[in-house]
Amino acid sequence: MATIYLDNNATTRVDPAVFEEMRPFFCDLYGNPSSMHTFGGQVGHHLDTARERVAALLGAAAGEIVFTSCGTEGDSTAIRSALEAQPDKRHLVTTKVEHPAVLNLANHLVKKGYHLTLLGVDGDGMIDLDELRDAIRDDTALVSIMWANNETGTVFPVQEAGEIAKSRGALFHTDAVQAVGKIPMDVHQLPIDFLTLSGHKLHAPKGVGALYVRKGVPFRPFLVGGHQERGRRGGTENVPGIIGLGKACELAGENIEHENTRVRALRDRLERGLLATVPDTRLNGHPTDRLPNTVNLSFKFVEGEAILLLLDELGICASSGSACTSGSLEPSHVLRAMGVPFTYAHGSVRLSLSRFNTEEEIAFVVERLPGIIERLRSISPFTEEGDAWTGEG
Repeated sequence: MATIYLDNNATTRVDPAVFEEMRPFFCDLYGNPSSMHTFGGQVGHHLDTARERVAALLGAAAGEIVFTSCGTEGDSTAIRSALEAQPDKRHLVTTKVEHPAVLNLANHLVKKGYHLTLLGVDGDGMIDLDELRDAIRDDTALVSIMWANNETGTVFPVQEAGEIAKSRGALFHTDAVQAVGKIPMDVHQLPIDFLTLSGHKLHAPKGVGALYVRKGVPFRPFLVGGHQERGRRGGTENVPGIIGLGKACELAGENIEHENTRVRALRDRLERGLLATVPDTRLNGHPTDRLPNTVNLSFKFVEGEAILLLLDELGICASSGSACTSGSLEPSHVLRAMGVPFTYAHGSVRLSLSRFNTEEEIAFVVERLPGIIERLRSISPFTEEGDAWTGEG
């Protein structure tokens, strides 16, 4: 049974070209880039090339890129740096729909005496810029707003949000883990101080990421150790991963148009097909301001976990939301913040595509998923009374 992989917001396959670029750095070019000898030094030159490739995708300068281990490290580094560099400012603003990498750190910081404001979202998962204006205080150190939501794909107005933050003297960070490689970006044309990305979301391996730090922004390292990354991130570099990330960013730049045409068309075919054939189904996320690869649907009166299990029997990989919160029986914090009715929220499925998906795969899902929903509804013990779940079981 062939696998149909529609969980690319959780992780992506490593592009074969990325793997081939990485291969020599395991057994042939294995020197430490910090070594004085030529054998290690040549590796450092390859790291420079990778840094330039990452910077090119973002519209940044190579010196503004700091390699990390993942998106979570990047988020933590940006947030902690902004607070540590401004000790007289102890207020943070973010949204109720951020990734746990931001939300859980923010809540942890509250326990340490910092102050936090969480912005709400509307039914499409979009923030209110007036609420952001009202939230910023004189002691606000940082505004952190994701570029695109990992569950719904809703794309936030980062330019406007950044301008509001900067006008009030706050630094601005965006978790762009889901957006990089899917949306054209030029950080030098935007009021962004920090930007986080993760390799495994754009066909590079797991365990490598990058943090953009605008030149001139006060910075404090999260990992203090050796001189690596110009003293901004201690620890011997993950050379093969960094090489892979650089190549993946180069390929992402070449495929941006592809993401926003062919991949978007596949997503739209999937979305329209399911909405047209499955009654009592709702789209979660902004109808237009959304990532070109992401569709999040809620099916009334069924359990998302049951849907995923039956999809898995057909070789179809999907998810109910963030892989970092899987295993929880509670409805997604993103859907709760959007006000999705309880009767729908439990039956939510995220289908996220990549450039490796095919028309045949999408047609198969559109053909088979409606039958799964019909089957589950036929055995559901629940009935509708207003907006509540009732019944036995």
